[in-house]
Amino acid sequence: MEDFNAANEIQDLQYFGEFGGVNPSISDSSTYTFLSAKTMFDTFEGNADGCYLYSRHSSPMNLYLAQALAKLENTAAANVTASGMGAITTVLLQLCKSGDHIISSRTIYGGTYAFLKNFLPPFQIETSFVDISNFEAIERAIGPTTKIIYCESVSNPLLEVADLRKLSALCKKHNLKLVVDNTFSPLSVSPGLLGADVVIHSLTKFINGSSDTVGGVYCGTQEFINDTKNVNSGACMLLGPTMDSLRSSSILKNLRTLHIRMKQHSCNALYLAERFERDGLKVSYPGLSSHKQHELLKSMMHAEYGFGGILTLDAGTTAKANELMELMQKENLGYLAVSLGFYKTLFSCSGSSTSSEIPEEERVSMGISDGLIRFSIGLDHDIERTYQRMKACMLKTGVLAP
Repeated sequence: MEDFNAANEIQDLQYFGEFGGVNPSISDSSTYTFLSAKTMFDTFEGNADGCYLYSRHSSPMNLYLAQALAKLENTAAANVTASGMGAITTVLLQLCKSGDHIISSRTIYGGTYAFLKNFLPPFQIETSFVDISNFEAIERAIGPTTKIIYCESVSNPLLEVADLRKLSALCKKHNLKLVVDNTFSPLSVSPGLLGADVVIHSLTKFINGSSDTVGGVYCGTQEFINDTKNVNSGACMLLGPTMDSLRSSSILKNLRTLHIRMKQHSCNALYLAERFERDGLKVSYPGLSSHKQHELLKSMMHAEYGFGGILTLDAGTTAKANELMELMQKENLGYLAVSLGFYKTLFSCSGSSTSSEIPEEERVSMGISDGLIRFSIGLDHDIERTYQRMKACMLKTGVLAP
């Protein structure tokens, strides 16, 4: 596996507050003063390093967080946004113009799917949705106007794994950009080391880890980040998905424990997945040898961080899934809620929540069944106790036969 020391790099970044505080001072300003009119002009033109103009363009705290996240993903630079969708839409609109074409994995987050399928076509940007593991189909879909191959390193919600090395080689062959959403697998997978041009995260999820902040980031070359912040043509600058400095500060503090949390999320998820599978439940988790891309993920991942904190379980029907989730919530085993990466387990029925933007017939063809429950496994200390209590709920609801 490629050299990787992101966790140590993040810990080594030192920012001292204005008065020597161990945390960087928060600049609670939307605009910044200049000692000369020429410096203001130079900053507008992007030629004044270290100067701040207006918080939509940049702010000290947003820059600190972006630098740490660039280290995390082994890229030259990064830029933070007000949401994960703010990062996704910025990247796609920066790389594509009217008449361009995108190739996307067919199994992606519902909001991203809706943006590609419904929002972009009126702007004459079309998307072909493909099985991201079918390289013949991907190559057939490439045309003269194709600009991007878009995928998730581990897909939402089916946990399909993209072969990032092969996709990168294909992009280089056809002069395309590989854009990868790595929200499900921070630290476990490093798309930038595997050939991705742009790496995206919803910071709302594992990276922040406390379900109190919405945020996003895109990581790439310094040139690309600068282009998105250009005052005349930058998608992020002109669309304005700006992260608040107070939120940046909160996320930066939580980022320091990401390496500890990811190990525990992964450890707990693997424990539950193995036991659910042994019980005869229809469970999917990339850490199981039965997962069709288990070996692929092993070949790409940093083993110490595990296979991630997400697993899925098919309860058979929406009614059974809802009954089980409601009982587990009543028994304080987690929350019936969307999102992921919280200290407590979160569960939702994907077809009627985070993938509901995808038409029913397409969900069926993808393999998103009506009873599919997505679990974001929490940081439980006694995971055996959690398993026994979850199993009791499954027996009581009939999801698991006696």
